[in-house]
Amino acid sequence: MADAIYSPQEQRLAQGDAKQGRVGRLLQTVRDARPVIDPERALYFTQSFRQTEGQPLVLRWAKALHHYAEQASVYIDEGQLLAGRIGAGQRYGVLYPELDGDIYAQAIESIAERESSPFDLDAPTRKVILEEIAPYWAGRTFHEALAAAIPAQTQPLTYNRDEEHSSRFIVNETASFRSSIQWVHDYVKPLRVGFLGIQQEAEEALAALDPFNPVHTAEKKPFLEAVILTAEAIILWAQRHAALADALAAQATDPVRKAELRRLAEICAHVPANPPRSFYEAVQSQWFIQLFSRVEQKTGTIISNGRMDQYLWPYYQQDLAAGATTPEAAQELLECLWVNMAQYVDLYLSKAGGAFNEGYAHWEAVTVGGQTPEGQDATNDLSYLILKSKREFPLNYPDLAARIHTRSPRCYLYAVAETIKDGTGFPKLINDEEVVPLLLAKGAAFEEAYDYAVSGCAEVRMPNRDTFTSPCAYVNFAAALELTLHNGKMLKYPGAQLTPPTGEPGSFTTFDAFFAAYLAQQKYLLQHAFVQQYHVNKLRERHFAAPLASSLNACAMAAQKDIHSEFIPGGIDLGYFECIGYATVIDSLAAIQKLVFEEKAVTLPQLQAALQSNFAHDEILRQWLRRAPKYGNDDPIPDAIGKIIDREAIAFTESYGKTLGVRLDLRYVPFTSNVPFGKVISATPNGRLAWTPLSDGSSASQGADANGPTAVLLSNFATKNYDRSHRAARLLNLKLTPACVAGQTGADNLVALIEGWRDLKLWHVQFNVINQETLLAAKANPDAYRNLLVRIAGYSAYFCELSGDLQDDLIARTAHDAFAS
Repeated sequence: MADAIYSPQEQRLAQGDAKQGRVGRLLQTVRDARPVIDPERALYFTQSFRQTEGQPLVLRWAKALHHYAEQASVYIDEGQLLAGRIGAGQRYGVLYPELDGDIYAQAIESIAERESSPFDLDAPTRKVILEEIAPYWAGRTFHEALAAAIPAQTQPLTYNRDEEHSSRFIVNETASFRSSIQWVHDYVKPLRVGFLGIQQEAEEALAALDPFNPVHTAEKKPFLEAVILTAEAIILWAQRHAALADALAAQATDPVRKAELRRLAEICAHVPANPPRSFYEAVQSQWFIQLFSRVEQKTGTIISNGRMDQYLWPYYQQDLAAGATTPEAAQELLECLWVNMAQYVDLYLSKAGGAFNEGYAHWEAVTVGGQTPEGQDATNDLSYLILKSKREFPLNYPDLAARIHTRSPRCYLYAVAETIKDGTGFPKLINDEEVVPLLLAKGAAFEEAYDYAVSGCAEVRMPNRDTFTSPCAYVNFAAALELTLHNGKMLKYPGAQLTPPTGEPGSFTTFDAFFAAYLAQQKYLLQHAFVQQYHVNKLRERHFAAPLASSLNACAMAAQKDIHSEFIPGGIDLGYFECIGYATVIDSLAAIQKLVFEEKAVTLPQLQAALQSNFAHDEILRQWLRRAPKYGNDDPIPDAIGKIIDREAIAFTESYGKTLGVRLDLRYVPFTSNVPFGKVISATPNGRLAWTPLSDGSSASQGADANGPTAVLLSNFATKNYDRSHRAARLLNLKLTPACVAGQTGADNLVALIEGWRDLKLWHVQFNVINQETLLAAKANPDAYRNLLVRIAGYSAYFCELSGDLQDDLIARTAHDAFAS
C-alpha cells in the first residue's frame, strides 16, 4: 500500500492531525463523551401535563414549554461563543414520553449495553424516569393508542405479539417513535421580526376574534394563546442564558473570556426576542430557535437548519462590509454552532427506532446553493464558507446538503467536488432539476418550489407551504418477494399465514405469472401501509401539538391551527411510503426470470428449497444466481423489472392516497432500516444469504454494480417513471476510491459525474470516498480509527459507532476505482 492514494480524511487520521484552537478543544470534549440521558425535558413536561388535564392540547403544550423555560438548567460551555444546550452531558439525549413512555421500564434496562447507539444513565435519572415520568404516561402514549387502533388484519404485518409491540419489519409504522416527520422552520420570520413580533401578531389576531363564534373561542383562541405563551417562553429562556453569561463573566479571571461572556450576555438579552443586529446575533438567535424546537417535539431526523447560506447572508454581508467580522471569525462561530449541534444526540428507546437510526443518526440538514425564489442562482460567499468549514472540521455535524441546478457556477461545482473528495461524506447532493418540477406538479408556486430546503435524509420542505407532519410507513418489498415464494408465509414467522395465498412455487409456468403474484403481494402490503396511515393521521392531533413550529409556518398561522392538525387550509400535504429492498427484489426477480424460466437451470421448487436451507448444499446455485443480471449496471433486463415495480407502487397511491386526503408519494429512503428489515428476510434469489442487510435506497445491491458509477446512474434513470408525479426522494449511495477522484483529473471527472446525475434528473446522490483497506482496518482496530467518518443513509457517522452488521454492509458495497467500466 506504499503507493496507495488516500483521501484527506485518511491522511489526517494517519498523521494524527486534529482541529486546533478554541473549536478543537470544544470538539475534543464532545468526542471524548459517551451519550447520556437527560430527564429534564420529560420531567418538566410531565409536571406541567399533570396540572393541565382537560385543557386544549395546544395550550397544554405551550404551558409545558413555559414551565421548562422557567425550571430547566441552562448551560454555557467553557470557551463556547454560543449559549445553550438542553442536556447535562457533552453528548446527551432527551426523552419524549408522550410518544412511547409506556416502554420506558423495559427500554432503559438495556439501553447502556445495546449494540446500536447506546446511552448511559445514572441512578438518579433512572429513578426519575421510573417513578415520576413513566407512571403518568402509562395509558396515555401515542404508541399505545396506535397499537390499539390498528385493525386485527394489519396487526400481524406490523407488530410482534410482545409487551412492547415491537416491529415485525414487514409494514413498519414509524409514528410511535417520532412526533413528526422531518421538518424545516421559516427561520427568516423570527430573524426579521423577533419573537416579540410573533407575539404581537398573535395578540392582534386574538383581539380580532369574534367572542360569539364557537370555533373562534374553542379552537382559535387557545391556539393563539399558545403562540403568545410560547413566544414568552423562548424569550424567558434566552434571558436566563443572558443572566448565566453575566454571572460567568463576573467570575471569569481571563479578561478575554470575561469580554466574550459579557458580549454573549448582551446578545442573549436581545435575541431571539428582537431581530438580530449582526451575524453573531443571527447565529445565536437561530441556535435558540433550533434548540427550543428540540424541547418542543421529537421530529424525525431532528429539526433541519434550512437554507442557512441564504437567511444568514445579509448579516454576514453587512458585517463584512462594516469590518465587524472576517471570514475566519465567521467560520469559527459556525464551527462553535456545529459543536453545539453535535452535543444533542437523537435518542430512540424503541428497538425499531434504534434500528432505523444507527450510529447516533442525525439529519439537521444545512442547505447551501440552489436558486432564489426568483429562479436565479443563489450561491454566495457564505455557501463557500460553509463548504470550507466541512472540509476542515472533522465532525459529523451538521449534515450538509448542496443543491445543484443547470446554472450552478463551475466554481461552486468544484467546491462541492473538493468537499466530497475530502472523504467525510459531505455534502449530499439534491437536484433542483428533479425537485422543482415535481413540487410544481404537486401544487407549489414557482417561488415556493425554488426556495425549498433540504430536510432530513433526502427529503425537501417548503417552510411556508408544507403542512403534513405525520410519519409514514416503511414497506419491506423483499417481504413481498418471500411471501410470493412461500405462498403468503415467511420463514421468520413459521406457520403464520401473513397474506393471502398467491400460488405454490410449482404452479407458476411463466415468469409473467410469477411476477404478477409478486405484484399482488406488494399491493397487499401497500394496502395495509395505507390502513396504518389512516389511523396515524386520525390519532396524531389528539396526542401532539407544536405551537413554536406552528408560529413559524404561514399556513398554520393564517388558519390559526396547530401544525399537527389533520388538515390545514392552504397547505400542501406531501406524505410518502418507503420501498425497502428495491435492488434486492429486482435482482431476485431477474435471476428467477433467467435461471428458472429462460434457461431452466433450476425449478422454482428447487430454488425454494435452496433458499429455505440458506444455500447450505447449493453454493454452485448461489453463484449462478449472483452472476444473473443485476440492477445498477445499465442492463435493460433488471431495469425493466424495476420500472414495473416502481410504476405499480405509484399506481396504487394514485388510486388510494387521495382517500386519505393527502399525497403519499413513493420514496426509496431507508435510513438504516435495510439492516433490520433484512433480519426478517430469509435467503433471496439474488444469492443474498438469510438475515443479512437488504439493498439500501435506490442503490445497487451490495457489490452488484460492476460497470462503474455511470451505469448506476443510468439504471436509476431507466427505472423511474418520469410521466408520474406521485414520487419523491430516491436515496443513492456511491462508493469511490480516493484514486478515482485524485488530482485535477479526478476533480474534473467527479464534476462531470455530478453534471450527468443532474441532467438525468435524479433526486439525490451521496458519496463515500475511502479505501477498502481503511474500512477493514477500522473494523479490526476501532481505537485507532475512532474519528473515521463514513456516509450511511443520508448522514455521516463515525464508523466505529455503527453495529457490525452496518459496518459489513458498507464494506460490501462496490468501491469504484473508475467512472466507467
